[in-house]
Amino acid sequence: MEMVVLVDHAGDPIGVQSKADVHGQSTPRHLAFSCHVVDEQGRLLVTRRALKKRTWPGVWTNSFCGHPAPGETLEDAVSRRAEFELGLSIDHITCAIPNFSYVARDASGIEENEHCPVFIARAVSSLTPNPAEVAEAQWTSSSELKSAIDAAPWAFSPWLVEHFTELQPLIAEHIVEAEDDD
Repeated sequence: MEMVVLVDHAGDPIGVQSKADVHGQSTPRHLAFSCHVVDEQGRLLVTRRALKKRTWPGVWTNSFCGHPAPGETLEDAVSRRAEFELGLSIDHITCAIPNFSYVARDASGIEENEHCPVFIARAVSSLTPNPAEVAEAQWTSSSELKSAIDAAPWAFSPWLVEHFTELQPLIAEHIVEAEDDD
């Protein structure tokens, strides 16, 4: 059974609960993460959530999201989910927005209530999306993504809409840092 870490409003752990039980009409705050993957050309990977996903099925979002297991570091969880959702190896995993949190309710009434640090990572392998997680994947520029979010925010996950303006200038910095490390 997959477990998630419950957190207080500061993001500090206060317990655990099964993932299956945590998401509902009144979801307790729990730890999650979002990750944006960039390629060697500086493009961002956006994905459309699989239609069978329990929350926000079919919406476009960042590259992937997930929940760290109890005792798992966020960086290890990011690597694990990149492989699981996208069949992708990543490096240069950087926490760009450590204190991002949001609460949102999808059309089915399920509430998300997440302390959700936002990461940027670099793709180092080819993409093989898991169809149970990802309906579509597309590489795009950050400016094209920002324009699309501004034009049709309803087509994107609420967490992406909420954090992307803060994240956008950090993407270019991450690309330069990754290149400098090589």
